[in-house]
Amino acid sequence: MKKTFLLLASCAFMAACGSNSSSSENGTVANADADSADAAAMSAATRQSDVDTSSMNIGTDRTAGGAGSLAEKGAQLIAQSDCAACHRIDQKVVGPAYEAVAQKYEANQKDTDYLASKIIQGGKGVWGEVPMTPHPNISKEDAQAMAQYILSLKK
Repeated sequence: MKKTFLLLASCAFMAACGSNSSSSENGTVANADADSADAAAMSAATRQSDVDTSSMNIGTDRTAGGAGSLAEKGAQLIAQSDCAACHRIDQKVVGPAYEAVAQKYEANQKDTDYLASKIIQGGKGVWGEVPMTPHPNISKEDAQAMAQYILSLKK
């Protein structure tokens, strides 16, 4: 059961985080992998569309300097990305819950920059052995907004 879950999670992870060119370069994709990837992508999209942003304290200015609008932008960017394939606000999935990340780091520029670099470059070992896929197409500013939103979830 664990192996099946890991296989499906890995397929969903690769489908959500992988490049769009993999199937065109190889010429073919196994039907089972394509079907499970499509199901995982649709499932992630469905879950993400069900997110109620009004309960996430979006738009609240938790720090001086208008960080609320930056956090709101971050929440929107996360909602439009593949983050839901591995993360939830209050529960661990493949990666840590956003609230757990917020508890571990301070809402300061140093930690915001650190988390933004992890979003862009990916990483492994901080939250376990499953690596976070890099997102090199996300700009530094967008990654900082996403990190600011995650840090705004600190209880």
